[in-house]
Amino acid sequence: MRRSKLYKSQLSTIEENRVYDILDAVKALKEMPQPKFNQTVEVAFKLGIDPRKSDQTVRGAIPLPKGTGKEVSVCVVATSAEAEEAKAAGADFVGMEDIIEKIKDGWLEFDVLIATPEAMKQVRPLGRQLGPRGLMPNPKTGTVTEQTGNAVKEAKAGRVEFRADRGACVHVPIGKVSFAAEDLVENFEAVLHAIEAAKPATAKGVYIQSCAATATMSPSVKINLKQYAR
Repeated sequence: MRRSKLYKSQLSTIEENRVYDILDAVKALKEMPQPKFNQTVEVAFKLGIDPRKSDQTVRGAIPLPKGTGKEVSVCVVATSAEAEEAKAAGADFVGMEDIIEKIKDGWLEFDVLIATPEAMKQVRPLGRQLGPRGLMPNPKTGTVTEQTGNAVKEAKAGRVEFRADRGACVHVPIGKVSFAAEDLVENFEAVLHAIEAAKPATAKGVYIQSCAATATMSPSVKINLKQYAR
């Protein structure tokens, strides 16, 4: 695979085969030559699960203590008090039938969709539109709830969702390269603890097998998790 000059210059700044402590890992990403935009920092975990088994699904959401560095647009499908609570919390779009009809027509100009349990009766048939974009509300991620105000505040503050893919890997953003290294570490630790808490009871052997951090256009840096071993 051909690599860009930027990638090659970034690669030259890290030690081959070194496994970095998380603080050193994010510092290494920050010290690499940077493109002309504020890159997203992401961590990837390889898990010891069998994602083909329904009882070994790993999925959840966690508010990042230092946020994501991204403005989040939140849409809420609700009526009555729950709708008013969502508006007061700062939701960008709130409605019921009108929102449902707009989504049916292809409107998806939001980052997070929250719905009350009652509203899900009308939201579920929109799976074809919402599913491929990862926008379908789900109780496991806190986006199906009657506490719409709290859900909106969490989403706005920087809640991230995670889900193991077919290769048993989980990819989660933890902020921007412009963040202080200590803030990226704090976000990382919140994500790590959430993934540990989501361990399926049926998973055997080593649960978190490896971890690496990367930025949008950078090589990855392997992370040493020994300091977090329990």
